[in-house]
Amino acid sequence: MSDQGLSSLERGVLALEGRGWEAPGAKERAIREELGIAPVRYYQLLNALLDTERALAHDPVTVNRLRRVREVRRSGREA
Repeated sequence: MSDQGLSSLERGVLALEGRGWEAPGAKERAIREELGIAPVRYYQLLNALLDTERALAHDPVTVNRLRRVREVRRSGREA
């Protein structure tokens, strides 16, 4: 799998999102420790990434799953 023009931070965001999280707070701790950014910034980057073809080409399973989840949440808010 090539990086499809993604930065190392963007690849890190997608990799972190693909992992499972059992303990509360573990994901936020990993975001800070592994990526060196605040969780708010992480989610901003993630949402922007989900709209790119580069991210889709890099990790189609994760991106498509997250796009579906985002669409369900948006639909729920509109109802």
